Amino acid sequence: MSLRPSYSGKVRDVYDVGDDLLLMVASDRISAFDHVFAEPVPDKGRVLTATTAFFAGQIAGVAPTHLVATDPRELPAVASEIPDVAGRAKLVRRAEMLPIECIVRGYLTGSAWKEYQACGTMHAMALPAGLEESSRLPEPVFTPSTKASEGHDVNISFEQAADIVGASRAAQVRDLALAVYRAAASIALERGIVVADTKLEIGVIDGELAVCDEIVTPDSSRFWPAEAWRPGSTPPSFDKQPVRDWVEATGWDKRSDPPALPAEVVAATRARYVSAYEKLSGSPFSSWWGVGGTHVEVGS
Repeated sequence: MSLRPSYSGKVRDVYDVGDDLLLMVASDRISAFDHVFAEPVPDKGRVLTATTAFFAGQIAGVAPTHLVATDPRELPAVASEIPDVAGRAKLVRRAEMLPIECIVRGYLTGSAWKEYQACGTMHAMALPAGLEESSRLPEPVFTPSTKASEGHDVNISFEQAADIVGASRAAQVRDLALAVYRAAASIALERGIVVADTKLEIGVIDGELAVCDEIVTPDSSRFWPAEAWRPGSTPPSFDKQPVRDWVEATGWDKRSDPPALPAEVVAATRARYVSAYEKLSGSPFSSWWGVGGTHVEVGS
């Protein structure tokens, strides 16, 4: 194969296909606790791409995105060199990415809940007293973090984000991220899913902010079944939680190579990803490009 990725991450590979266009291919690799497991989750990459395509269409009136195409027939011909690419690839415009992670939280969970328990704050911002784990926040909050090339991202204040990207740009990013979250969370709730929080990648294309990479997927967001949500508890999530739960139970030290995932854990994880997409989109996952090994012509 002559086509080689210009970037290969934990989950996706990125190819430069010229004309300021990139081909982003979501793999079926799964990571947890900063390790990539040897066992893939079948069709996980297609779920991420399909969900991104769904939300890109839903937020079109709220924010521009860098998405050009996900239809395999609309991809450049060179995409056909990538094995099993149909349904996992999206053609996107190249963007100048901002050096911060753009996180919006609508519910008190994860690291924000731990901080609140300790200090009564979230990202150093005071919150009302008496909130419980998974409580809905009075208003969604923009809570940026650093974008670490290695190790963990670090939560930062809005003022620290402004020091990194400039005060005016930080305000624009905050407003855009909040608007996208509100729109996506409202759409998801109508379909029975609570979007507790989401991490957006935002870049600049032709001087305009645009949402890039994944858009409100099970990998970039916390999805909870609406019927299971109640303050004071942690609802089950539509993501890699079966992997996390199983790994925690093994006693793995999270420093050595991860243990092999059992087939039932892989299957349970796939089922959660697929269920999230079907509930959100209202479409059967079987109709997405390449699912079930169906042949799809790739490349224009």
